[in-house]
Amino acid sequence: MAEVLVLVDSLDGKVKKPTLELLTAARTLGEPSAVVVGAPGTAEPLKNQLAEFGAAKIYVAESDEIAGFTVAPKAEALAAVVEQSSPVAVLVSSSPENKEIAARLALKIGGGLLYDAVGIDADGSVSQQIFGASVEVKAKVSKGTPVITVRPNSFAPEPASGAAEEVAVSVTLSDAAKAAKIIDTVVEEKGSRPQLSDASVVVSGGRGIGKSDNFEIVEKLADSLGAAVGASRAVVDAGWVPHSMQVGQTGVTVSPQLYLAVGISGAIQHRAGMQTSKTIVAINKDAEAPIFEIADFGVVGDLFAVAPQLTDEITKRKS
Repeated sequence: MAEVLVLVDSLDGKVKKPTLELLTAARTLGEPSAVVVGAPGTAEPLKNQLAEFGAAKIYVAESDEIAGFTVAPKAEALAAVVEQSSPVAVLVSSSPENKEIAARLALKIGGGLLYDAVGIDADGSVSQQIFGASVEVKAKVSKGTPVITVRPNSFAPEPASGAAEEVAVSVTLSDAAKAAKIIDTVVEEKGSRPQLSDASVVVSGGRGIGKSDNFEIVEKLADSLGAAVGASRAVVDAGWVPHSMQVGQTGVTVSPQLYLAVGISGAIQHRAGMQTSKTIVAINKDAEAPIFEIADFGVVGDLFAVAPQLTDEITKRKS
């Protein structure tokens, strides 16, 4: 069976959920193989999890030199694996860094590049959403090895036993790849809330909250549910919360079991990032707000009255 390469993203010795989604998606095209690129020892704690989700092989490109520079060495390492394995496609998760890696890789191997796929067919064609997910298109690489970035939360991870045979990859970095060196790394402090992209429950606030001080209404509701906190683009642009909390086409794509939209009108840009949520609940005083078009349950009312009451009731039922 033809090989499909999957670039592995990991954190603290664990495979990130988007990589597990890619291993699942890769089975549509062929036999998935994982590619681990990083410092020595990166692959070892990941092997069991990669095997659990169907990785037939694990290509390991590890060195202090690779880890000491930015994206260019990862692209060169991936190119070396492509040359060694001749895959039918290369899949990477659609993060900002991975998109740059994908672009560099496609240029190096002479392949076609497809961004932000939300579906993959057995013939190699992919589905993409454009114009704020109002239009879906099909695209297919016509020349060379396809390099495909896949939007997170587009596939549900499904376990499938894999042999996870380890294959060492030797990479000699070019001078160009070492032009930008990492001199310091700052790790963002983790909060007690779930990560937005992986959360099963998300509570997001929009322009309707009025001002930054009022955002605690959204946070208290989220904490009562053990949920992640998100926001609309308007809130982020206003500087009330960081961009990492933005849900939407130019932010994080989420697909939780429950999504609560508080004071969010439902602009097409926001809907593109959350409309695949299993259950959507909207609170908005405007009965004509577009968010109600996709909501499973809607409350037309003042969020400053409704959200605190909901928080109190949830807290009461939990105690």
